[in-house]
Amino acid sequence: MDYSAVILVSLVLFAWMLVAQWFVASTVKARADNAIPGKIDDNLSHDSFIFRAHRTFQNTLENAPLYIVCSLVGLHLGVSGPIFAIASAVFVAARVIHMLLYYVIATESNPSPRSYFFMIGWLANIVMLVLLTLEILFF
Repeated sequence: MDYSAVILVSLVLFAWMLVAQWFVASTVKARADNAIPGKIDDNLSHDSFIFRAHRTFQNTLENAPLYIVCSLVGLHLGVSGPIFAIASAVFVAARVIHMLLYYVIATESNPSPRSYFFMIGWLANIVMLVLLTLEILFF
């Protein structure tokens, strides 16, 4: 069975999540009193939804390159088995849950509930990278 459709759907959902995060972060910041385009107030922290929306988007952008490269290289090489496809879907699901938790929980504690979903997504990305490396080295 070819699981490339799962990878493609995961990529598209990830792209839509990025768009949604950009929209939320931009909208809440623009509505703030004395908003300056392109600048977040240095005094903001997790108690501010503006801060959390901005950090959610930035954190996803920081994680996007590895996921996108792994997904596209995997599709190009035909590495679309069930483990690779599941890892792709798990990454996106973990990022969505991470986003939602970051939006609703204002905490400075570490690890926070969102940290666990960050790690799940990170591990899913590593699984994809390992599978790609094995494919390149041995097949």
